[in-house]
Amino acid sequence: MGIPLGRPGEPLEVATVVAFLCMHASSYITSQEPRQEAKISTAMAKTENKWSLQGTTALVTGGTKGIGLAIVEELARFGATVHTCARNESELHECLEKWKILKLNVSGSVCDISSRSEREKLMDTVSSLFQGKLDILINNAAKGLFKGALNSTEEDYSITTTTNLESGFHLSQIAHPLLKASGGGSIVFISSIAGIVALPVSSIYSATKAAINQLTRNLALEWAKDKIRVNCIAPGPIKTFLGSAEGPRIESFGCPMERAGEAEEVSPLAAFLCMPVASYITGQVICTDGGITMS
Repeated sequence: MGIPLGRPGEPLEVATVVAFLCMHASSYITSQEPRQEAKISTAMAKTENKWSLQGTTALVTGGTKGIGLAIVEELARFGATVHTCARNESELHECLEKWKILKLNVSGSVCDISSRSEREKLMDTVSSLFQGKLDILINNAAKGLFKGALNSTEEDYSITTTTNLESGFHLSQIAHPLLKASGGGSIVFISSIAGIVALPVSSIYSATKAAINQLTRNLALEWAKDKIRVNCIAPGPIKTFLGSAEGPRIESFGCPMERAGEAEEVSPLAAFLCMPVASYITGQVICTDGGITMS
């Protein structure tokens, strides 16, 4: 198989991954092998603004709490102009007020991403805000479902697959023209290690996350010619997630780091994958899981 991006990489495109993995920002990443799959040429890339998102535009779904909230703020602090969405209007308003005080360039709108028509309305809003171009799409919003297979209903299956899989696929489809118009778009899916290893009472949820992992690879292959990179982050136990009474407990994960991660240990990787320094990374599923999946 040829190189999807159509070119050999640069030494600097490997060095930047080394640098990131040595930073405090990657403190919940261990034993991962993000691949730079090609011969490395000897030409040096320009280094100006490689570690910045200044001047970029971004859409983050589900950006008012948890990992999504951390990603919104991370991207904005690196200079991106961010639009986010949430189902809860009061939570969204509260966050917008906070971001205004923090002087972060973030706007927001109400959207239930399980609705196809609302997703289309959201993308129309984004296109209008950003003049028909979009640099970054973060497919973060999702629904957790922790039920045994025999206790799961047809409705459970439908709403979970629609929210977790169909929505991200559809948003990526309708964002494609905007990402292509930007001249170098980046999509990041937020998946889960539940799509990689078996976890208790999560059959439907895990299936949607495994599908996202493979969707990441296929879209990366199909859209490389359009200069759109597609990657995926698969978090392990993150404190915001574990706060759910129905979610698995930390003991069930067997985490080598012996702790749950923080949302702020996921968001730096999302920002990094959207930066020019990550220009040769595509089609990767990277776990931020404290080492759970290393075996």
